[in-house]
Amino acid sequence: MPDDFERMWADLGPVGRSATSGGYFRQPWTSAEVELRSWFVAQCEARGLRVEADGLGNVVGWWEHPGASGPAVLTGSHLDSVLDGGAYDGPLGVVSALAAVDALRDRGFVPARPIGVSVFAEEEGSRFGLACLGSRLVAGALPWSTARELRDRDGVFLGDALAAEGLDGTPLSLASVGTFVELHVEQGRDLVDRGAAVGLASEIWPHGRYRFDFTGAANHAGTTRMEDRADPMLTYAMTALAANKQARLAGQRATFGRIDVAPNGTNAIPSRVTAWLDARCSTDAGLASLVEAISTQASDRASRDGTALVVTAESVSSSVAFSPSLAASIAADHEGGDWPVIPTQAGHDAGILSAAGIPTAMLFVRNPTGVSHSPAEHASMPDCLVGVSALADTLERLAGQ
Repeated sequence: MPDDFERMWADLGPVGRSATSGGYFRQPWTSAEVELRSWFVAQCEARGLRVEADGLGNVVGWWEHPGASGPAVLTGSHLDSVLDGGAYDGPLGVVSALAAVDALRDRGFVPARPIGVSVFAEEEGSRFGLACLGSRLVAGALPWSTARELRDRDGVFLGDALAAEGLDGTPLSLASVGTFVELHVEQGRDLVDRGAAVGLASEIWPHGRYRFDFTGAANHAGTTRMEDRADPMLTYAMTALAANKQARLAGQRATFGRIDVAPNGTNAIPSRVTAWLDARCSTDAGLASLVEAISTQASDRASRDGTALVVTAESVSSSVAFSPSLAASIAADHEGGDWPVIPTQAGHDAGILSAAGIPTAMLFVRNPTGVSHSPAEHASMPDCLVGVSALADTLERLAGQ
């Protein structure tokens, strides 16, 4: 099993790595992501797994041993990434799931239930702006009539992007799925501080993406007196500082990580600044309160700057509490002791499926630096192999019943 995992990981790297940066560039329905999906299908077929693909780019490889019946156990993750992202966020869960199937077969395990290895499309939302898009559509949390009208940064509609790949937007059915388990690299340092290689998720913090549209008046950077300006960049700059202050005061998270400026000239006062806020809090009420505080300060500043502001919630995910009994049963009774159960501030497909009523658990693999959404994202090979064994043990418990 270690050799199989290391070989798959080595093969996956060159496929997913961008040729133009030090990071990974795996946006959905681009050539790199399509190549990765083909890699996954080939890996499934090499293992004799039945491949099921839908009209969205979601794919599942099914291990259906003769005699297996009852609700299926689904595992897996995603293969897309953020811009200039890391190698582990998503792909680790996919490669580990395939390796866990290999490990179970090496043990001579005969599953009493079907086991599926899944890849969900557009988990990061880096192309069409809505996180967990593939799993939302599969779970029925988002209607296709809404999703197909989403546009990427080049103005391409989601429906058109899918059609260009021969996909029609028809989702997979989750009717046969009884449990979902997602393995993921930890995006933080909780396991490092605990000295544990693996852990279980207790919950996902509520989080959202909000578009702030600041508008003002374009003018000459040299001839326009400072007191005569209606500069939306000033309003945005104060808002970014306000977000940082409000989040720190509340002990929560707020980040402006993307902006778009028009006309975007060095010697011109902008007419428009569009900025996207990522906000995350420990409670739904806290999230609403944080965004309201930031928006209020931004509006107050806009009135002083002579600019205007419109705030739009592009996506908001409520808090997700994973099944405590399922997490406890998976975490308990291991040779090295019980695995820790910890919260996460990052969103995942597991959260969408859990909210849809599917009993769900998440396994985390220790991240030595805590860095994620960056080329510096990392997990050691020994810890990755511990994660594969932990996932195999979990699938054996769930699919052996």
